[in-house]
Amino acid sequence: MDIEKRSGCPINLTMEVLGDRWSLVVIRDMMFGNRRHFRELLSKSVEGIASNILAARLKRLVSLGLISKCDDPSHSQKTIYSLTEPAIQLVPVLAMIGSWGRQHLPVSEALSIRAQLLEEGGQQMWDHFMDDLRQIHIEDPVGGASGRRTSPVLAQLTEAFERVRRGSPDSR
Repeated sequence: MDIEKRSGCPINLTMEVLGDRWSLVVIRDMMFGNRRHFRELLSKSVEGIASNILAARLKRLVSLGLISKCDDPSHSQKTIYSLTEPAIQLVPVLAMIGSWGRQHLPVSEALSIRAQLLEEGGQQMWDHFMDDLRQIHIEDPVGGASGRRTSPVLAQLTEAFERVRRGSPDSR
């Protein structure tokens, strides 16, 4: 991992890698939305990331070793992006960030249901989710991107999100 180093503080170094506005959002969308192609990450971003910013973040995340990329065998001009082990190990961090946000910020019900389930599921759920992500992103990145492989925890989180979204006028 080649990062600009202002100090040896672990919090500072982590912020050097993840502290910009979009890096964790891209990782979140890959992790919780199984968005693995540029177009999916661009068009399904709730926050509306610009294409040049997305391209720059993907390039940076690849160079930092948080995501990898490979050619998509179904289309010669597509690339499949996958989470690497260091990014997968961010599950507890993202769960804690989501929990903090639910407690202190005006979140929507639909977009916070996954954070609630991860908070309630605790370390055991996080471990299962990380194992699922390893299968989808590391062991079978092409099959994971095509949807041939499913994750029980991801399916549970997605179903809860869809259920709340269907029943809630506040889907954003």
